[in-house]
Amino acid sequence: MSRKLKYSEARYEETQTECLFLVCNLEKLNYYLEGAVFEVYTDCTELQSLLNMKTTNRHMFLWQIVIQEYRERMTIIYKEDKSHTNDDGLSRWPLENVKKTQLITQKKSPKFLST
Repeated sequence: MSRKLKYSEARYEETQTECLFLVCNLEKLNYYLEGAVFEVYTDCTELQSLLNMKTTNRHMFLWQIVIQEYRERMTIIYKEDKSHTNDDGLSRWPLENVKKTQLITQKKSPKFLST
């Protein structure tokens, strides 16, 4: 799942950006991940050691706290960039930031008919 980076987020280093997206997706999918054992595939080696990483960066520290909730159930697996033959289209196609209320109120009529 994807979203457009905010102006300040666009200046983050790669590890920070990967961590940000991990936290955002964990929060979005929390309902589905509650109690489930799951794997996260990444091409960022630093994410594997994220939970044990000692950092002075405020953002990374706060994100580590959020990720702690999933520590026992989540496995972060490094997958080399070249071996990503099934690029995840959702993370490669950034969406505009849309509020949840906008998504609910902006229903469009269906483009097909069912009979």
